[in-house]
Amino acid sequence: MNRAATWIFSLLLLTVAGNVTGKIYKWTDENGRTHFSSSPPGTGKAEIVKPKINTYSSRKPKKSGAKPGTKKKVVMYSATWCVICKNARRYFKKNGITFKEYDIETSSKGRRDYKRLRGRGVPIIMIGNKRMNGFDPKSFKAMYGS
Repeated sequence: MNRAATWIFSLLLLTVAGNVTGKIYKWTDENGRTHFSSSPPGTGKAEIVKPKINTYSSRKPKKSGAKPGTKKKVVMYSATWCVICKNARRYFKKNGITFKEYDIETSSKGRRDYKRLRGRGVPIIMIGNKRMNGFDPKSFKAMYGS
């Protein structure tokens, strides 16, 4: 595996398996190797990495039968071990956002939809016909409000 692929894979794993605060630390050891972790190194300096959330509209939007001014349908494809999913769930509940959740590991519908959506990570959040990979409150608010 080349260095860039290793870096991307490591970042993806740390994003999914990060701690509750969701911080990712990056530092270089004495041998020049770059490391990523959910906790800072015992010695030396580390920078906090802010991953970018990939958000885009789905390829084939479905027409919504909702009347203007009504709330948009929110569906989240998640996994029980996913910290980012827990953060999204907490945000939805705190802000009174009704959502439907499908676990991609324990729900046959969740697995089927995840495959159809060509999922590569969790959560995948559908807001009407728009798709958000991962979760970021600012991006969600912009998508949900638009």
